[in-house]
Amino acid sequence: MTEQDRTTEQDRTTEQDRTTEQDRTTEQDRTTEQDRTPVTVVGLGSMGRALAEAFLAAGHPTTVWNRTPAKAAPLVAKGAEHAPTVGAAVAASPLVITCLTTYESTIEALEPAADALRGRALTTLNSGSPAGARQMAEWARGHGARYLGGAVKNVPSAVGAPDTLLYYGGDGDAFEEFAPTLRVLGGDTVYLGADPDLAALYEMAVGGTLLPALVGFFQGAAALQARGLPVASMVRFSTKWFEMINSILPVFADEIDRGEYGDPASSVNLFLAGAAHDAELGAEANLDVTWHEPFHDLLRRAVEAGHGDHSISALTEVLKLPEPGRAG
Repeated sequence: MTEQDRTTEQDRTTEQDRTTEQDRTTEQDRTTEQDRTPVTVVGLGSMGRALAEAFLAAGHPTTVWNRTPAKAAPLVAKGAEHAPTVGAAVAASPLVITCLTTYESTIEALEPAADALRGRALTTLNSGSPAGARQMAEWARGHGARYLGGAVKNVPSAVGAPDTLLYYGGDGDAFEEFAPTLRVLGGDTVYLGADPDLAALYEMAVGGTLLPALVGFFQGAAALQARGLPVASMVRFSTKWFEMINSILPVFADEIDRGEYGDPASSVNLFLAGAAHDAELGAEANLDVTWHEPFHDLLRRAVEAGHGDHSISALTEVLKLPEPGRAG
């Protein structure tokens, strides 16, 4: 065999190898595409759109529905299927995800599609109380659906990120079956347990910090503006402050779990002593600081209950109402 023949043979072998590899890759892509679970998203507000976009980006066949059809147009342009009715949307996929405002609005939207829910996994991602989640689960199960109540613990722009947290409670088999699909929405995906209200419980337990923290920031912003200072100048300091709070949450959690508050880093009395400064700042900066009054009242009641020298985490005990039949 001449050198030219040998080179030609090598080229032919290389081309065959390349073609075989391309065929194998194409087949793998086709198999992967077939393995991607079809998903339906009902409710296309800012969060619902973000959910649908994440599924589309991951290659999942995605059906969408919204009361206002125009909201589906940008998603259709990205490859989503727009169902003409909520019933058609539910029937299109084994996994149905709703992202509406409340459990009541979710039931209202799904009522025309109730018969189509049988055998499908229904996952709700909305705000509401644990009681509302239990009622939602009862309604869903009554129509033959496997129910998962969930919560997205981040903003729409974070959907799909590796560190975005979502947690779910409810049908364990449904979670196990669809966990790879649900993980498309956020890499930190957690199953809390079989109780369908667990996500709502944790949502409210964790979310209780949001409004007080934000109002505190807004009050600080108004105080700085009263001095002609830019609000942006406090962001770095506020961030450090929140990081400090994050660092002591495990300490507080341990104190509360043990019911032992006698070795405080910051006592109730210390917080109560600083309450007068809120009124002084309000007068100086011409601010309404009356939103602090319930917190000051809570501090005073804690002192009256004997917690003055205890850790500020002892406020947990003051927040607990007497059990029925044990009042007084």
